[in-house]
Amino acid sequence: MSLVFHWFLPTYGDSRHVVGGGHGLPAGAAGGQRPATLGYLTQIARAAEQLGFEGALTPTGSWCEDAWLTTAMIARETERLRFLVAFRPGVVSPTLAAQMAATFQRYAPGRLLLNVVTGGESHEQRAYGDWLDKDARYARTGEFLSIVRALWRGETVTAKGEHIQVEEARLARLPDPVPPIYFGGSSPAAGEVAARHSDVYLTWGEPPAAVEKKLDWMRGLAAAAGRTPRFGIRLHVITRDTAAEAWAEARRLLDGFSPEAVRAVQAGLARSESEGQRRMLALHGGATTDLEVSPNLWAGIGLVRGGAGTALVGSHAEVAERVLEYHRLGIDEFILSGHPHVEEAYWFGEGVLPLLAASGHWTHPTTPADTPLEVPFATGATR
Repeated sequence: MSLVFHWFLPTYGDSRHVVGGGHGLPAGAAGGQRPATLGYLTQIARAAEQLGFEGALTPTGSWCEDAWLTTAMIARETERLRFLVAFRPGVVSPTLAAQMAATFQRYAPGRLLLNVVTGGESHEQRAYGDWLDKDARYARTGEFLSIVRALWRGETVTAKGEHIQVEEARLARLPDPVPPIYFGGSSPAAGEVAARHSDVYLTWGEPPAAVEKKLDWMRGLAAAAGRTPRFGIRLHVITRDTAAEAWAEARRLLDGFSPEAVRAVQAGLARSESEGQRRMLALHGGATTDLEVSPNLWAGIGLVRGGAGTALVGSHAEVAERVLEYHRLGIDEFILSGHPHVEEAYWFGEGVLPLLAASGHWTHPTTPADTPLEVPFATGATR
């Protein structure tokens, strides 16, 4: 199948520097912040749509705007782009979530994707009134998704689970199509739920050997559940005409991280209960040197940002090759971002995507398969 690329909507603000936040941390930038206005987020969405990105991930948490409301408004300003809405099942009932998804699919036909985020930080969950511990949150997520999927099948559901109870729940109108579930997690509790419910299992950007091991783990769990999910990866990107230019940009971003900001963010992330976050932190250990943890994989973003903390850095050809390296492991979907998000969408969209199209690995969603795209950087042209 053709590779699928998604971009990212920074609903906490954007900048020419890295905007931190996530996993219970407040959002903050080293300087030059662009507010997350509806106009600016629409500008990013339209750029992603024009360049050929399939969809855009919108995050969830106390550090950003609500993903459901934001994407519902931006959907009116775009034509094709799908929205990967991140939400937490602990703060909304399964019946309401199933109904919201059906409504979204009706008013923005076929443009909803769902990223179910269980929540790795108890202190942030408690701010929303959720007092379950991590393993219990995953158990509740499993109950939640079982109910949602039954409702989407048109069933009338009465369930008395350990964490969720509903009586004679049903939907007046079903979603068409049923939105796919994107789900990530590296702990045993997460793996069990992902194996039973994820349509696309997500991982953050670790070195290929670690990603391969994780995908094999999930394949085994899913096979035992009689399922075969697709796989996706979440990464940042810094791609330029030459490798030297790309690494110069990475160094510029790194120079914007004050030692105080790095220490504060790392101290906050050390509280995280997320196994995935622990793996991100282990890649750099808080150090600001030796951050290329695998060819063209840079762990610098994770010094000041929770969640996805690695970036593909290099020339367009190098980044394209790293994409294909992950693809050979089984990754078909790539959820990408860059700082700032408008400019970096164009660097990737005009630099890397044409190379992948020329090699037959990607097709623009609105380009007929028999119409080849130009490859502006293949012959050394500059922009």
